[in-house]
Amino acid sequence: MIQLSDKTSTFTDSVIRRMTRVCAKYDAVNLSQGFPDNNPPKELLDRLAQAVYKGPHQYATTWGAANTREALAKKIEHFSGLKVDPDSELVITCGGTEAMMAAFMATLNPGDKVAIFSPFYENYGADAILCGVTPIYVSLHEPDFTFDRKELEKAFLDGAKALVLCNPSNPSGRVFTYQELLDIANLAEKYNAFVITDEVYEHIVFKPNKYVYFATLPGMKDRTVVCNSLSKTYSITGWRIGYVYANAKVIDRVRKVHDFLTIGAAAPLQEAVVAGLLLPDSYYENLQKEYTEKRDVFLKGLDDLGIKYFKPQGSYFVLADISEFNYDSSLEFCYDLAKYVKVGAVPGQSFFYEKQERYIRFHFAKDQAVLKQAIANLSHLREKIKVK
Repeated sequence: MIQLSDKTSTFTDSVIRRMTRVCAKYDAVNLSQGFPDNNPPKELLDRLAQAVYKGPHQYATTWGAANTREALAKKIEHFSGLKVDPDSELVITCGGTEAMMAAFMATLNPGDKVAIFSPFYENYGADAILCGVTPIYVSLHEPDFTFDRKELEKAFLDGAKALVLCNPSNPSGRVFTYQELLDIANLAEKYNAFVITDEVYEHIVFKPNKYVYFATLPGMKDRTVVCNSLSKTYSITGWRIGYVYANAKVIDRVRKVHDFLTIGAAAPLQEAVVAGLLLPDSYYENLQKEYTEKRDVFLKGLDDLGIKYFKPQGSYFVLADISEFNYDSSLEFCYDLAKYVKVGAVPGQSFFYEKQERYIRFHFAKDQAVLKQAIANLSHLREKIKVK
C-alpha cells in the first residue's frame, strides 16, 4: 500500500468520544464525553424553528453572518468590557475545535513550538502535530494543579511562540487566579508570545472563584487569541458553533484558514444562536446555579463512597483518584468501569503528558436523577472491580 501520512500515525482517535461508544455498548451511564442532557433555551429553539421555514439556508458570509457577529460582539463586550469590532475581530467557526485549529494555523509555522499545560484537553496535542508544531508540556502540579513560574518561563526560553490556556481548565476544573494569569501575561510580553485561550467554560465558574478574561489584562488584548464555543453555555454541542476573537491582523489570517478549512458554519444555526447571545444576565446566573447544584450532588455522592477527587472550581468535570485499585492503565480501568459498574469515564492518560494512571475524569452535566443513578452504580465499585 502507498505510504500514508506520518503525522496521523502518531495519535489515536479521540479516547473521549471512544468512551461514549463504550458506554453505549455496555449500557453504562455516560459521564465520559462532556455534553449536557438538557434542551437548549426555548428562545434558541423558537428561532431555529423559524429558520427552518424562512431561512437562511444558503452560505452565510464566510467568517460569520453579520447579525451573529454583531450579537456576539455585544455579549463579549457585556461580560468582559472589551470593545469588539464585529467586522474585523471575529470569525464564526464550526465549533471550538475548528476555532483552536484555525488559531494554531494562523499564528504558528511548521517547526514552531507551543507551550501546553498538562493535564490538557486531548485535542491540543493533536492540533500541534497536525500543524507541524512541537508542543512543550508544562506540568500543573498537584494537589491544586498550579504551575511553577520558572518551569513556564523555561518553556518560553526553549522557544515557545504561544501558550495554550484553558480556563477553567479541562480536565481538572481549575480556575486560574488573577495573579497566575498576570504571571502568564508578564512572560508572554517578556518573550513576545501569543496566548491562545480556550474559554468554553467561561460561564461555569463556582463561587467564590472569579473568572478573568485574559485579554483584559494589561497589554494582552493584542497578544490574546480567544477560542470559544457556544456549545456548553447553551447546551448545543451538536450545533458546532464556535468563534475566534483577536485583533484584526490575526483575524485576517484566521479567516483565510477558516475559509479553506470549512467555508463556514451552518447558516440556520447561526441565525438561531442570535437569540441565545441576546439572553439576559439571569440566564447565566441560573446556569451557574444549576451546575453548582449538579456538582454538589455528584461530589456528595463521591464523598459518601469514599472516592477521592480534586474539587472543581469551574467547568463540569471532576478528576477522581483510582490509585487504590492499582491499575497499570487508567484506560483498562475505564473499560472495566463501563462493563461491570455501568458508569462511563475518561482515562487520565488521555489528558496527561506525564505518566499518569491514577486519575479518571467524570462529567456532571447531567440531570440530577442521572447523576444519582451513576452514584448508585458506583456504590458497587469495590465489589465489581478488585484491587490488582
